[in-house]
Amino acid sequence: MMNIVNGLLRFRRGPWEMLATILIALGVIMLMQPFAIGFYSYSFIVTLVGTVMFIIVSHFPE
Repeated sequence: MMNIVNGLLRFRRGPWEMLATILIALGVIMLMQPFAIGFYSYSFIVTLVGTVMFIIVSHFPE
């Protein structure tokens, strides 16, 4: 767990890509759930933030 936090603080690619992937997956889950309109409303922006974040962090050093 400390490796992940340390990687985030040092701007390493692995932990930030994992966080971006989790955001993308969360946005897709929010899009497909039928219960809460609030989750559905914010699903696109969460997916978009995760995608843009993934593009940016793919340029971080290993």
